[in-house]
Order: sequence, then structure tokens, then C-alpha cells
Amino acid sequence: MIQLGKIRFQLFFILFLGFGFIANAQKDNDFEISKNLEIFTTLYRQLHLNYVDNINSGDLMKKGIDAMLDDMDPYTVFIPEAEIEDYKLLTTGQYGGVGALIHQNGDFVIISDPYEGFPAFKAGLIPGDKIIEVNKQSAKGKSVNDISTILKGQPGTNISILIEREGELKPIEKNLTREEIKLENVPYYGLVGKSTGYIKLTGFTQEAGKEVKEALLKLKETDKITSVILDLRGNGGGLLQEAVNIVNLFVDKGQLVVNTKGKVEERNFSHVTTNSAVDNKIPLIVLVDRGSASASEIVSGAIQDLDRGVIIGQKTFGKGLVQNIFPVSYNSQVKITIAKYYIPSGRCIQAIDYSHKGENGNSDKFPDSLKTAFKTKNGRTVYDGGGIEPDFILTPEKTSNITISLITKYHIFNYANYYKRLNPSISPAKEFTVSDAMYDNFVQYLAGKDYDYTTKSEKNLAELKSIAEKENYFDAIKTEYQALKDKLIHNKNEDLIKNKEEIKLLLKDEIASRYYYQKGRIESSLSTDNEIKKALEVFNDEKLFSKTLKGSNN
Repeated sequence: MIQLGKIRFQLFFILFLGFGFIANAQKDNDFEISKNLEIFTTLYRQLHLNYVDNINSGDLMKKGIDAMLDDMDPYTVFIPEAEIEDYKLLTTGQYGGVGALIHQNGDFVIISDPYEGFPAFKAGLIPGDKIIEVNKQSAKGKSVNDISTILKGQPGTNISILIEREGELKPIEKNLTREEIKLENVPYYGLVGKSTGYIKLTGFTQEAGKEVKEALLKLKETDKITSVILDLRGNGGGLLQEAVNIVNLFVDKGQLVVNTKGKVEERNFSHVTTNSAVDNKIPLIVLVDRGSASASEIVSGAIQDLDRGVIIGQKTFGKGLVQNIFPVSYNSQVKITIAKYYIPSGRCIQAIDYSHKGENGNSDKFPDSLKTAFKTKNGRTVYDGGGIEPDFILTPEKTSNITISLITKYHIFNYANYYKRLNPSISPAKEFTVSDAMYDNFVQYLAGKDYDYTTKSEKNLAELKSIAEKENYFDAIKTEYQALKDKLIHNKNEDLIKNKEEIKLLLKDEIASRYYYQKGRIESSLSTDNEIKKALEVFNDEKLFSKTLKGSNN
């Protein structure tokens, strides 16, 4: 009895000491927080009172906050009141405005793409329109950000825009009434091949799951599809719950989709499917690429871990972090990374370790040596720490230098506008092609226009010259350098011929969008899409599809 009492006393004493250490640690932490807050506020006051020049207090504080958060991950950010509308768009897909994409070209902002059915479209704005005035104020020198801020606003309010349009002698005034703009998460769905449904998902804002469900049901009812492709390429993610809802369309009730784990236990959740699947049997392929991140990786990762579908494309971005938005003073907000997420196999696909920074201040990717193997439901081996690796990896086609130049200097964009002015109609987007005669016309259109570019070889040669000059070797190699430079000089006309097919495909999609808008652009691209061709090939080989999901050990 005495011995037992002694043990109990020792245990009580250890626990008491433990709680004492915790309490003292908490006190120390509270003291550090209050001490540093006091240092910060007194420093801020002294600067404001004593600095030689006038200080913009708002700018100074914003820079201070940004610098503080810069030491975290890039997803933990301060959202001032002026930017709340932009974050509303990311979560709800809604904002007040005119509904148009815009881009910068020289001193002016240009209409890129009016959204079908919204104020810019209804007012007759078209791609290529140059905004020269907004509300009677000159738009010259204004950035895309400046013009975007002016165009956004309370639904029901009016705005006037003066534009210059190619082919029109005088500027045109357009009066628009702002509306609540709701961007679709599913801009297109349709049939590819004989009986395969295709659903393009570009976001995970509110009701993304509902939109995918509606598309899937219509494809099943109208087109009697026997397989389906879910395209998540370029989809940077959004709301986690919508990712769970989309997985639930293909897997039944009670399946774990994702766990979230962070410092605050009350915010750790297991997200499980809660409804019956729309179709838990239909063969499914998910398309991904380096632009597929966050919620896109939850969907593709869960589908892979549950062996519910095949993944095709390139390894995804690798964002396994969860953010929540919290209110701060004066209608501002802060978005904070609160947790990491873990998909059904137990892996976290976060690719970059933001908790450790190298000597250069940058965070590094998790090395392969630290990656851990996990098992899917059927026993296939998958890995953490680097995004979702597709079951079929396809190398993306490299874009030629001349094509990049034609895109970035807006020659393909401008030619599509020119073509639309001369041709009132074209064949349906699925059938439209760019003939050799049309391509020749495009080449003629380029005459006298600047689309020069520097090849990698030319860049390296210029760098060699610079180094040789610094080291006083250039005079000795000057003749050889000039001979090599002459051989490397690219011939733009030859490049237009050599890269003809690549450029024709871009022209095809751009021109189709002038007549059939965003949906036409997507529809035009489907017939030449290598990932879709591979998906149809895998669907057509039932043994390959089944074997891929079962894995080599089953």
C-alpha cells in the first residue's frame, strides 16, 4: 500500500510539474506576443511623428503586413477592404461588373473576351475594342488593374465606355449597366467520340458540384454516354467542400475523401461522402496538368486512391494546404493556411516545404528521399510530397518560339478579329478548320508586323560574348563568333512554314471563339487534344482500363 501511494504521489507530482511547464510556456508566449506588439506600435508611432518626410500610413502598414506574411506560405495573405470583391469572386464565382476579360496592349487596355449574356456582350463590345475613356476620363496609361477596378461595382449602377474599333472611323460610346456576374464552373460539356461524355471544370466556387452533376445527368439522359472524362487541367482549385461533392457523384455514401489536420484540433475534419452516387460504375478518366491544384488535386487524388478512375496528363501542382478566411478590423480579412489535407490513402501531396527556407530565403520541394509510399484501395503504390502523378503521363508539346511571339504580340488575337470582320459566319466550332489558303492569308497579314524573337541559342551566344568581353577574350574569337552568329540567325519565314500546323490549331480556336465565344473555343480544341485522344484510347481498351485500376500486383 505504501509503495502504491508513493507511485501515485510521484505520478501526481510529474503531472503537476507538466501542467506548470505548460502554463509557464503559455505565459512566456503571451508575454512575447504583447512585447512585440508594443514594440511594433511604438516604432510605428515614432516613424509617424519624427520621419523627415510625410508618411502614407496605409501604404506603410500594408507593406509591413505583407513583409510579415511573406515569411509564411504564399497562400497566407492580407485582404484589404478594397480587394474584398476579388476574393468574393474566388469563392462564389460572383462579382458586380460588366463581364469581360481584358488585357494590356501598349498604353491602353483592350477587350479580350466578353462573357456571353452579360453587360459587355449585350452592349455589343467585341474582342479588340480599345478602351480610350471610362466615364469621360481618359484611359490612356491605365493598367488592367486600374480599368478592372473601375469596371467593377454595385449591380444596377451605370458606366460609360468610349472605345476605338478596327474598321470604324470614329470612336464608339457604349453605356452599360453593371450586373451581378456569375461565372460558370462548367463552361462546357458535350460528347467526344461515339459515347464518351466530356465535362470541363474550370473552378470550385459555390455550386461547382451541382453544375457537374447537372452536366453528368444530361449527358447520361440525352447522349446515353457509356464513359466520362472530367477535365481539371488548369483548374487551380477553390472550395474544399465542392471537391468532396464532386467525388461523391462517382462514389457512394460513406467514403472518406479527405482529412484536414492542423494546429487547432477543433478545425480538423474528416470529409466523407454523404449522398448516393449519381453513377458509381461508369468508367471515369480525369485529366490533369501542372495547373491542376488544391481542390483539383483532392478530386483527382481521391479518385485515384479509391481506384474509381484513371488519371491522365502531367503531374499536378502539389498544393496540400487548406486556407480559411478570418475577419480583421475595418472590413479587412486575412486568409490563413490552417491545415494540410490528406487524401484517402493517407498521403499529403504538398510539394513545397514552406516551414523551412534555404539560405536564399526560398522554400524547397520535398526531396524524393523523404517521400513515402502509400497504397490505394486496390493496393497500387502512390507517393506523397509532390502532387498527383497520373496513371498515364503525357509530355506536353513544346510551343515554338515563333508561336510564343505571335501569341504574346497579339497577332493571332488580332487576326481573328480581322477575319471576323470579313466573314459574317463560319461552320460549327467542332467542324471548323483553318485551310492552307487561310493560313497563307494569315502569313500575308503578318507582312510588315513585328514578331521577332530570340532563340535560346542566340541568347546563349550573346551571353558568351558578354563573358568573353569581360575577360578580354572577345577580340581573339571575334571572327569565329560572327560566323557562328550568322549561322544561328533564324529565318522567320522558314519558321512560319516549319510550325504551320501548330499555328493553324491556335488560329482555329481563336477564330472559333469570335463566333461561338468561350464554349466555341473549348469545342474547337477537342478534336486535336492529345489528352482526350489518349483517354478515348484507354476507354476503348477495356482490359487496359481495368488493369490500370487493379494495379500490377492484382
